Amino acid sequence: MKKIFPYVSVMLLCIAFALPANAQFGNALGRIKGSIEQSDKKKEIEKEQKAKEDKASQQAVRGSGVVYYVSAAGSGRADGKSAATPKKELQAVLNLIRDNGENGAVVRIAEGNYLGYMNSGYIEIYNFITLEGGWNSDFTERNPMKYITKIEPTQDQLGSNGSKGVIHTNRVLDDVTAKKPKGTLVIDGICVNLGYENHYMPADPSDPRFGCPSKAFETGRMVDAIPPQVEHQIFHSDGWIAGNVIIRNCVFANGVYFALQFGSRCGEVEICNNVFISNRYGACRITAGDKNGEASHVSFHHNTVAFSWCRDKEMVDMGYGYECMTQINCDIHHNIFACNNYAAIARTHVLSGPDKVIEAKRVTNIYDNAFFMNAADLQLPPTGGGKWTNVKVAQFEDVDEHVIPKVDGNFELKEGDSFISALDQDYLKAFANLKVVSSSSFDRNSAANQFRNAIGMNMQGSETIRVSMYGNRYNFDKALKLFGAKSGYGAQKL
Repeated sequence: MKKIFPYVSVMLLCIAFALPANAQFGNALGRIKGSIEQSDKKKEIEKEQKAKEDKASQQAVRGSGVVYYVSAAGSGRADGKSAATPKKELQAVLNLIRDNGENGAVVRIAEGNYLGYMNSGYIEIYNFITLEGGWNSDFTERNPMKYITKIEPTQDQLGSNGSKGVIHTNRVLDDVTAKKPKGTLVIDGICVNLGYENHYMPADPSDPRFGCPSKAFETGRMVDAIPPQVEHQIFHSDGWIAGNVIIRNCVFANGVYFALQFGSRCGEVEICNNVFISNRYGACRITAGDKNGEASHVSFHHNTVAFSWCRDKEMVDMGYGYECMTQINCDIHHNIFACNNYAAIARTHVLSGPDKVIEAKRVTNIYDNAFFMNAADLQLPPTGGGKWTNVKVAQFEDVDEHVIPKVDGNFELKEGDSFISALDQDYLKAFANLKVVSSSSFDRNSAANQFRNAIGMNMQGSETIRVSMYGNRYNFDKALKLFGAKSGYGAQKL
């Protein structure tokens, strides 16, 4: 018995120590588990932080290259490497960047009118760079709304710029093999006005053929056929752009054939804080180069888009503020769409048949926008007949959520709004009272028609269409007043 007792005592003692040991072991497991969770959470935070840092780094790359300076008071023989030695010609710097292969370069441009090589009326970009307009003459202050950097061609440039966008990107910015953006192109603080290059009828309100509503107008209506109107975009890509694109703090005025029309191969496109005014065909149309519709995304926000005009004076097609295209996702928010001649936003292009799978992935969000006096606030494909489906802003929530997933916060501007007051009131009044008058004459018994009928030709008649206004030039200085016209919506003051 005496021999057994020590063993029993030891066993009891082990059991006694084991009970708290198990508890301690459980606590240790808990601590290890908690440590693992904290570690995972830390890794997640670190991952998010790294992503932010990478994004910041990518943004920094845009401004980390060599800096060039351009001034209308500069010299063609200067090196453009300092504020004291600016080059006179913007295209000369763009060519220099091309020759040196300087992606990431920044071009600071002082106030003035820059018409390209030998005043050809356009500039061509060959690299992922930043064009930064709005600097004063000695490059000590930047304010794009005060120190106006612009490209404002006249009819003297019609013979040399017809096939190019006023701001034209060369096809070297494309890469058919690119899966990720190869760089970032930034257009910041550049104003383009085609109002002195286009053909217009005389500013004479006494003749109804001229489409000039009053003596307050600078021109009569835009003309197309005689003389032939040269059609070219304000911003255009020669092919696709295999990179990010940022266009901000710009004015695009009196465009004859789209303000922005370009293709995105891959990347993020951000168009923000711009004024689009009196552009024919449309203010913005961006197509995508990825057949699966996954490589590009557009963020179109805080823009003022007004008086987009139809293709011709018959006013039966085009005239869009923002035109949504297939195979590209977009978020359209905090814009002002006013007085667009056919529709503020068009989502009329749809893939069908075997491409329905691609179409199903497409996301178009339209939210927190202000609308005013558009022919249609949103235009969709026909529901059964041959006409487009025109939707007013009050009906946006009734649109199929698979077509427009996010539609909250859109509204119609009320009479007396600060933005409405900022518009050219003569232009606005004339638009509100726009008239299209059509008259035709056809006499089947006329000698000419009797002869044409006898030899099996179609008989002929004539038709006359007159408009009270159409694409008349909008004053550039008045367009600048639209920046900051409504707090939080449309283009804002810097």
